[in-house]
Amino acid sequence: MKLQILAACAALVTLSAGSAFAGEPITAKLSAPVAEKVKFIAGGAIFNCEADTCVASSPTSSTFASATCKTIADKVGPVTAFGGRKGLEADKLALCNAKAIAKNGDATKLAKQ
Repeated sequence: MKLQILAACAALVTLSAGSAFAGEPITAKLSAPVAEKVKFIAGGAIFNCEADTCVASSPTSSTFASATCKTIADKVGPVTAFGGRKGLEADKLALCNAKAIAKNGDATKLAKQ
């Protein structure tokens, strides 16, 4: 009986934490501004990009992910920062940008990775 109560409490805490994080906006700072406003879906959320910032105001629990960052970089160019309450680590940010940088033909360290 105690084990069932403990399992139920653990499940409740896990669901609550995921929901709380999912509600915070996710922001991507771009290395270069977009020419005009852009809107697209990445990581299950709608990103609105203007100038050098893309924001998902209503992200899902899967929006803060390396795959989402890669999608953004592929659509609007290299990302200099990605996150909400916490940011994507430098090594994951470099991987996020590798395809976008190689696609643009930049001969940088990231394109060689």
